[in-house]
Amino acid sequence: WNICARKLVGYSTDEVMGHSLVQEFITKDYQASVQAVLDQALAGVETANFEFPLITKAGARIEVLLNATTRRNEHGKVIGVVGIGQDITARLAQEREYSKLIDNANAPIFGVDTQGRVNVWNKCARKIVGYPLDEVMGQNLVGEFITKEYKEAVSTVLDKALKGEETANFEFPLITKHGVRIEVLLNATTRRDEQGNVIGVVGIGQDITGRIAQEREYSKLIDTANAPIFGVDTNGCVNVWNICARK
Repeated sequence: WNICARKLVGYSTDEVMGHSLVQEFITKDYQASVQAVLDQALAGVETANFEFPLITKAGARIEVLLNATTRRNEHGKVIGVVGIGQDITARLAQEREYSKLIDNANAPIFGVDTQGRVNVWNKCARKIVGYPLDEVMGQNLVGEFITKEYKEAVSTVLDKALKGEETANFEFPLITKHGVRIEVLLNATTRRDEQGNVIGVVGIGQDITGRIAQEREYSKLIDTANAPIFGVDTNGCVNVWNICARK
């Protein structure tokens, strides 16, 4: 029970030495899982990155990331377990706040893991596309929700992001649960863990269905106008030439 453990949890060495770790210091709902980790380590099977809560002497709940290592004597006989922990309370609180911000954003936001399975689907995405969380979480985004002619292009964008190459302003269609086609403008961003390892992709979208419909109507009005209308780009190359101009 080292200095850092005493400082973090608040119990002195005298208050913990010789006491049952699981029965006296682990919350009831985690006692079975922590005991299983300790039993595995006593059997020589070590566990990394196991998350569980501890209640401090002052009654505060802290979140701990634990590596449980088998402890042996000089003859190789198992004599116990050493747990090396990390206080991740602040990190988890930050992640919860991040998740809350994503879920309440005014833009459709989705996330996929490294296998392309949906693990983020915010309120705006649910509202626009019509699928609730339980119908999308864990499903393959491209395989289940992208139109056939765009599957390859969307897969390429996700694959690039998984390699660290992000994509901005990518347009593709989504079919809602009710069969309506909507146009989405997507920014695909690489998602990493605290060690910098790629763990997935976050897509921040924008529903541009109305804008595209407006642009089409605008183009139609120009093309059918009773006056010759032309347009050029910034290089002076013609990019608009309506019916009247052709006539």
